[in-house]
Amino acid sequence: MGAHLARRYLGDAEAEPDPLTMPTFPAQLGLPGRAPRAMVASAEQLAQGRVPLEQRDFCAHHLLRLLRCHRDAFPLPWHCQPLRHAWDTCQHHDYVMRMKEFERERRLLQRQKRLRQRQAATTE
Repeated sequence: MGAHLARRYLGDAEAEPDPLTMPTFPAQLGLPGRAPRAMVASAEQLAQGRVPLEQRDFCAHHLLRLLRCHRDAFPLPWHCQPLRHAWDTCQHHDYVMRMKEFERERRLLQRQKRLRQRQAATTE
């Protein structure tokens, strides 16, 4: 955690993607047939379920079920353990997917920089 900041400020900043911006390369580049991620729960369902804005991600449908279970089985929260496990697993897979996407973007930026340098060397 924070390694991207060290590489960005101490290393080569132009070959390091900004984690707060969207990817600059098309999603299909190098991965033909890649399916785009889609939200399972709608915005209306999330609003009705009173899911906080910071938790409205690709795992929000698991969180909706977990919150409903907590409400229905109030004094006994351990009844919702399988739903909690499903939500935690989804959160972990989402984190891994975002890290893979960041690494893909970083490698594509490095490749783009190498190609530019090679092209500049051949034109001189």
